[in-house]
Amino acid sequence: MITFLSGGTGTPALIRGARQILYDSEITVIANTAEDLRVSGSHAAPDIDTAIFLFAGILDTGRWWGIKGDTYATHNYLPKVAGGEPFPVGDRARAVQIARAALLEKGFTLTETVQAQSRALSIGATILPVTDDDAALFVDTGTERLPLYEYWMAADAATEVRELIRTASRPPAITDEVRAAVEASDAVVIGPGNPARSILPILDCAGMRRLLRDTFVVAVSPFRGGGAPDPKDAALMYAVGEPPTAPAVARLYGDIVDVFVQDIHDPDGVPGSLRLETRLLHERQAESLAWDIMAVIRHAVS
Repeated sequence: MITFLSGGTGTPALIRGARQILYDSEITVIANTAEDLRVSGSHAAPDIDTAIFLFAGILDTGRWWGIKGDTYATHNYLPKVAGGEPFPVGDRARAVQIARAALLEKGFTLTETVQAQSRALSIGATILPVTDDDAALFVDTGTERLPLYEYWMAADAATEVRELIRTASRPPAITDEVRAAVEASDAVVIGPGNPARSILPILDCAGMRRLLRDTFVVAVSPFRGGGAPDPKDAALMYAVGEPPTAPAVARLYGDIVDVFVQDIHDPDGVPGSLRLETRLLHERQAESLAWDIMAVIRHAVS
C-alpha cells in the first residue's frame, strides 16, 4: 500500500497518475484538514472533498477543486436573500458538505463521516482526515484573521500574510486510523503541495513526524525554480520563515524524508535530491512521475 499526504492541487494530480499504476484499494490518502471551515452551515473540507471527488470520478480536473459540471444556483441566489459567501460553492459539492455537517452533528467523527461518504460513492481507496480534532488555520493579515481557505480562494493576491495561526490550545493528534495506515504502508509520498498550506499542518499533528521516521518517505517539491511562484504560495511560505524554493521545502521536512524529489530544471540544488520532471500539466506527466516514484519505492523496499 502507498499512502499519500495530500493537500492543495499538486498531490491530487500526482495521485491521478498513480491510479494508472496502482489499484485504488492500494492507495491511502491522508488529507490535510487545516482548511476546513463552515460555509453557510455546511462543513467544507477542501482537501478531503478533492480526494473524494477524484476517486468518485467527478472531480473538476481543470481547476482541481469542485465537481465537474456543477451548478451554482444556491451560491448565486444567496445575495438576493440577504446572504452571501466569500467563494463559490457548487450545488452538488454543497450537498456533500451538508451531509457531512449532518453526520458530524449526529456525533460521527470526521473519520467516520468520510468513511460513510466514501462508501456511499463506492470509492475503493482509503481517504482519511489526518485528525478528528480542530486543526483549522487562520491567516493574520494585520487587520483581520481569515480562514486559510478563504484567504486562498477570495483574498487579493497582495494581501499581507503576517503569520499562520492555529486557534486550538494544543497540536491536534493523528487518528488511530492514520497511524495504522502509515504503519501498514510500503511507503509514504508527500505530494507537491505548498508545505505551509497543505503539508506542515499534517506533519505538525502530534505523533506524525515520529511515525514517519520509521517509514520510507518520498517527498516531491512543489517549487521548480526559474520563475516567480504564485504570490499567495510565496506569502504563505514566508509566513513560516522560508522562501518558496525546493531547498526551503527540504529544510521544513527535515529528517523524515528518505528521498527528496525536485524538478530536473530547478536551479536551486538540494544535496542528494533525485532530479525528475515534476510538472503535472496533464495526466501523462503525472503517470510518468508516478512511475519514477514507484520505481524508487520498489527498489528501496525490495
